[in-house]
Amino acid sequence: MTEKVNNFPPLPKFLRIKPCFYQNVEEEIPPAHRQLVRRVFNLWILYSVTLCVNVVSCIAWWAGGGSATDFGFSLLWLLLFSPCSYACWFRPLYKAFRADSSFNFMAFFFVFFLQCVLALIQAIGISGWGTSGWIATVLFFGTNVGSGVVMLISALLFTVVTLLMGLVLMRVHRLYRGGGGSLENAKEEWSTGLWKSAPAREAGFNAVAETGPSLPQYPTTVPSYPENRPW
Repeated sequence: MTEKVNNFPPLPKFLRIKPCFYQNVEEEIPPAHRQLVRRVFNLWILYSVTLCVNVVSCIAWWAGGGSATDFGFSLLWLLLFSPCSYACWFRPLYKAFRADSSFNFMAFFFVFFLQCVLALIQAIGISGWGTSGWIATVLFFGTNVGSGVVMLISALLFTVVTLLMGLVLMRVHRLYRGGGGSLENAKEEWSTGLWKSAPAREAGFNAVAETGPSLPQYPTTVPSYPENRPW
């Protein structure tokens, strides 16, 4: 079995910077939860795209007579939150479903709740915070209609992202609690150091070593989560 090579983010081979993570939903995530993990990944992409659109909206805001401070902050939020959101809430969720890790589930719930609050603040759009949300957009329509229309797109995207994040948080929490997960499990996993291990990878390696190439075998400790119905 060849060693797994990091493949995300996908970067051109001529760059000296190499991918930081290994991600393969088909190989590492149990079939019942692959769709949910893919959708959360797409939500991360949508949030990153929204931050890009927000930069364009803040440029239009600035061109129409707004402050350059909002453009500066919007650029900072794009460079900061795009990679951090992937590393701080998508990866914990990915590892939680991959290896039935209560610690990673709790890490996801904590960080993702803060992300939901942040997305809500961005959707509201307080002037001077670098987000073209509803307050900033509505107030600026009287100054420059063209800029207001561009800013409206950003406000709508932030609203959609906030609603989807709320749905994802409730969905994952329902799955986790339905599978018998609890804060006590996360504390036990932390105290014993099990959160550092990756049983799904080890089981997949053993399966290939013994029987040849095949689908990875997931650990027997994975609980039977409720059926992942469409949402």
